[in-house]
Amino acid sequence: MINLEVNDVYKNFGGLQVLKGVTFKVQGPELIGLIGPNGAGKTTLTNILDGALKPSAGTVYMNGERIDIMPPYRVARAGLGRTFQVTRAFRRMTVLENLLVPAMALNMTARQREFEEKADEVLEFLTMEHLRNEYARALSGGQQKLLELGRLLMLDPDVIILDEPFAGVHPRLMEIIYRYITEVNAQGKAFIIISHDMDTIFTLSQRLLVLNYGDLIADGDPAIVRQDPA
Repeated sequence: MINLEVNDVYKNFGGLQVLKGVTFKVQGPELIGLIGPNGAGKTTLTNILDGALKPSAGTVYMNGERIDIMPPYRVARAGLGRTFQVTRAFRRMTVLENLLVPAMALNMTARQREFEEKADEVLEFLTMEHLRNEYARALSGGQQKLLELGRLLMLDPDVIILDEPFAGVHPRLMEIIYRYITEVNAQGKAFIIISHDMDTIFTLSQRLLVLNYGDLIADGDPAIVRQDPA
């Protein structure tokens, strides 16, 4: 059973308070949207969840294990993976090599052939088989987003955080990303999706979190949140 607990998390940068006691839980394969204006603290919260930043106060637990004190690689091994708003592909490596990195980091004793077989399955799922041997630097922005999704599939986390997955993406690639989210969620994975694409996020999400300048001002059914004046 997936269980992510964010307990009274604060984050200060000097005198600037970016997160103010954020508390919520993710239980089971939930599909959650995270919205709010620019500067609301969404990316800061993501960086705390994945271990890139440490909270000024509060705790984060993943399946009973405290992860806010862990480095990012251990958070990934604990079952939480994320993408970045600005894609972070290894540009001088091929698409296949990019997919092999997280799998080999997670399980250094398995044979490379096993990793390549899984990578081929991931490429087929993302309709990227034809790009298998292309260098990542040659991919479009949307294709690089797909590649990041593929790396998450190789990592196989329980909780997947997507930071602006639909931003600047061609409608055809947006369909693939939408399918990726719904199918992987149906396989038992939880999602937290940060997006400014309101039409998509309200359609896709089963639950909506709203951050406003560090405060979590709403948490609930998207239809109810839409009617909340705050």
